[in-house]
Amino acid sequence: MKLVLYTIAITLILGCKITSDNHAKVTISTHDKMATGKKLSQLSSKAISDLERIVVDSTAIPRTIESGKMKGTPSKSWTSGFYPGLLWQLYGHSHDPALLRAAEQWTAFVEKEKWDGGTHDLGFKIYCPYGNAYKLTQEEAYRDVFVIAAETLSTRFNPKVGAIRSWDHHEHLWKFPVIIDNMMNLELLFEATNHTGDSVYYNIAIEHANTTLENHFRTDNSSYHVIDYNPESGEVVKKNTHQGLGHESAWSRGQAWGLYGYTVAYRYTKNKTYLDQAIRIADFIYQHPNLPADLIPYWDFDVSGDNQPRDVSAAAIAASALLELQNYVPQQAANYIDWAQKTLTSIGSEEYKLESPPFFLQHSTGSVPGKFEIDSPIIYAEYYYVEALLRLEALHHL
Repeated sequence: MKLVLYTIAITLILGCKITSDNHAKVTISTHDKMATGKKLSQLSSKAISDLERIVVDSTAIPRTIESGKMKGTPSKSWTSGFYPGLLWQLYGHSHDPALLRAAEQWTAFVEKEKWDGGTHDLGFKIYCPYGNAYKLTQEEAYRDVFVIAAETLSTRFNPKVGAIRSWDHHEHLWKFPVIIDNMMNLELLFEATNHTGDSVYYNIAIEHANTTLENHFRTDNSSYHVIDYNPESGEVVKKNTHQGLGHESAWSRGQAWGLYGYTVAYRYTKNKTYLDQAIRIADFIYQHPNLPADLIPYWDFDVSGDNQPRDVSAAAIAASALLELQNYVPQQAANYIDWAQKTLTSIGSEEYKLESPPFFLQHSTGSVPGKFEIDSPIIYAEYYYVEALLRLEALHHL
């Protein structure tokens, strides 16, 4: 079933009024809808203005700011799809031809990645721009690109392990690594089955989700980052948290990836096991004693204190996931919307605001152990923040 929450709008929700009971649909007030439209127009105008300040360069697709300057990456980077995807989202609101031209131009730069069989990140690189483009235009050429990408991604599936291989690097550490982030690529596979009728993509997606569910999660429902498998036997070799405080810690963005991934898996399969896992992850995140009052997590749930970096990207991903999850758990809908609304209000506050093209958010964290993109703007924070705001605004129309 396709997600119907892509009503084209963005909002900065302040004091949103929620009405719900265990059976009624959840809506937001007309006042909040008006605030949404205003914010969306502001962001669209900013994006248009920013276009003049960003050199169109296929080797410098916006990713972060480093030493005071915008740092871009080539299309091979796992983040290359987020900026064009963001442009499509903003075009969907404004229908401004400048945003359309920019979205088309930047999207074309990543098309060749549909053939990249050396990565699991094809959902990020291809489905974020091409999925949004297809939803907005219904042009088959966009659909054809992400179907090819799904076919390419499928080549990384190992039936003995029951999962899609994540990285090919660090072979001295892992023989067949599977990271929690990989759950985010399953939407690409599910959509490929929807559009082709070929169940092979669907079957790979559910096997991967089942294997991840079996091996990635601890008894408290937090997730490891990396599970290494023996590719010949399928047995678990070791469990690591490569980007967290330690192997037994709960890396914040990883928890958000898991919440989002299992929510999406439930959307397409209606497998209650996936729904139950998404609910448990949401509870872990939002009821954690180390979660700050503004609901923007530290980079790892096992750290706290003002000297620790926050991760706005993790907050944005989790908020977006909650706003889909609330559709499937009506008795918790008002609670999930409240968590998401408070998170988005915090993200949109002056503390996290940035005015450096093309970014409008700061205080995300790429990797503390890796010593890169710490307390920085990172383009995927913008992408999931906008997506979350679109979903929240759409509640007015349900």
